[in-house]
Amino acid sequence: MPELARDRPRALLVTRNLPPMRGGMERLVQRIAFSASESFDLAVVGPTGCSAHLPPEACVTEVRHRPLRRFLLAGVIASWRQASRRNVGLVIAGSGLAAPIAWLAARRSRARWVVYLHGLDIIAPSLVYQRCWLPFIRRADLVLVNSGNTRRLAIESGVPPSAIEVLHPGTQLPGPDPAARGAFREGYDLGARPVMLSVGRFTPRKGLAEFIRHALPLVLSRHPDAILLVIGSDAVDAVRPAAGSEQARILEAAAEAGVSGAVRMLPPCDDHALSAAYRAADAYVFPVLDLPGDVEGFGMVAIEAAAHGLPTVAFKVGGVPDAIVEGGTGHLVEPGDYARFAERTSALLQAAPGGGGMRDCLGVAERFGWHHFEGRLRQLLHRLTGRTP
Repeated sequence: MPELARDRPRALLVTRNLPPMRGGMERLVQRIAFSASESFDLAVVGPTGCSAHLPPEACVTEVRHRPLRRFLLAGVIASWRQASRRNVGLVIAGSGLAAPIAWLAARRSRARWVVYLHGLDIIAPSLVYQRCWLPFIRRADLVLVNSGNTRRLAIESGVPPSAIEVLHPGTQLPGPDPAARGAFREGYDLGARPVMLSVGRFTPRKGLAEFIRHALPLVLSRHPDAILLVIGSDAVDAVRPAAGSEQARILEAAAEAGVSGAVRMLPPCDDHALSAAYRAADAYVFPVLDLPGDVEGFGMVAIEAAAHGLPTVAFKVGGVPDAIVEGGTGHLVEPGDYARFAERTSALLQAAPGGGGMRDCLGVAERFGWHHFEGRLRQLLHRLTGRTP
């Protein structure tokens, strides 16, 4: 139960990453907001439309998230005003991008401040970012990171190890829904076909085009009626959008490999439909690439899949190993070994329907429930501000 308002210190969350924008970062920062609101009188400076997705008691200032320079300028002004008016005792930056804004707001109110790093926001391939943003990140009183790999990257970038805490992202733990698998398959005319699933914003790092070229034909040679179901869209809201359409690259790869008939693309959907898609699939494919200047910080989709009993096959890159238990919630494959990737995926399809023989999916996913994330976050914030949980 939240503390009485008169007893609650004031906190400010500054971020560009909140719903209605889509993505794992957005869901995570939303959870930070809800968790912080349990113990703090919370103000938020975030993107247009975010108010509808935040605790109703939060004091929200919305600023346009595009173009980026406009968000940064408006974010500085709005955060400075909040810090001046509200006697803020804690400032939270939802990502490295917001770190300078959070630092300024903390200086204005003489507050402690914390930044959550997702991976790319510590190694972003921009000279301006490296020179102007990283110095602020290094000054944070507390640096939260989403994986052991992000912790390593932060230390290599000069963040003091003593300031870093690993706080893995979480997932919603759905209850049983025996009818969902059949209903989804019937609705999309999937029948009894083996189904591979991929969900998320399309970026080169996700490696879908390469998977389709190099691994999907091998899977189809063993399971000719299998289908790859891809749910998502181009990452138009990314800080540095990819040149051209990644969705077009994926479709082009399918055509070149002669597997267009085995690839079906669906637009982003609501949580209910996404949950049904996880239940309807037999294997989740996560062929993330190890690209220079880019990194997969954690891999939230892998724990979301596990929460639905769906195992994942992924390349062992970035923070992905923190999200997958080998033989328990899926398989990790050495980067670039598409033959092995196809072999592991085929084995899961062979063991279908549903679960692919991974009996520990749900048990491991429970360790990543959002309640664990939120409890640990509150503990760390209370410790930072000198309060008793």
